Parts: sequence; C-alpha cells; structure tokens
Amino acid sequence: MTTVKTTTAQIDLFLASKAFAVAGASVDRAKYGNKVLRAYQQKGRKVVPVHPREKSIEGLATVASVLELPAEVQALSIVTPPAVTLQVIEAAAKIGIKNVWMQPGAESPTAIDAALAHGMNVIADGTCVLVVLKFHE
Repeated sequence: MTTVKTTTAQIDLFLASKAFAVAGASVDRAKYGNKVLRAYQQKGRKVVPVHPREKSIEGLATVASVLELPAEVQALSIVTPPAVTLQVIEAAAKIGIKNVWMQPGAESPTAIDAALAHGMNVIADGTCVLVVLKFHE
C-alpha cells in the first residue's frame, strides 16, 4: 500500500479548480456527503453533487454518475464507502479528473494506489476538507 502525506501544495492545487464535485453527496444535512457540499457553497465555489437517485441537493442539480460531470470539474471530493471509492476513482480517471480528495473513511489502499497510478493529485491521509474550508453549520 502506498502511504500518502498531504502537502499544502497538493491542497492548493486541489482548491485551484474552477469547479468541484462531491461523490456521495447526501440530502441528509447530518451526513458528511451533505456537509462537504455545503462547505463548497459557503466558500462561493461552483460544486456539483453526484447522486444516482436524487435530482437536486441543497438547491443544486445533481448528476447521477461521475461520468456525467461537466469538463470544468477538475476536483472531486469523495465521501463514499471504501468499497465504492475505487469505482469512483476509475470513473474520474475516464473523464480526466486530476484532483481527488478522499474524505476520512472513504479511502482504501486500492483506491489510493489506483488514483496514483492514474497520475492524480491524491489527498487521502485523513485531512478533512471541512477543516480546510472552515465549514460551519
């Protein structure tokens, strides 16, 4: 397993994206998939929720799959169970996403290795986007 230690430069590169997506976005405001989405909204960032069944979350139109994300999305927050994260990484690679942030609990050694093999900027060491963006309820 590859261990990744996140640097400030990696976080800056991730946050430099014009638009973001949240795989695992949730309508439940208590869930991290919702909080991550709202963190981007609080910072005035363009964000696209990814959810296979919901049509909108927090007033934003969803896409059913990472494969449906618009080209401007170059940074993907992943808030999925580890068993799903690898599928998310493979879909992200197919559409050219270069920056992935696996929220604590979403990461798996296989997904991290796959993301690195695809040449992605990977944040998956327990660093939380909610802390970095100073999310507040």
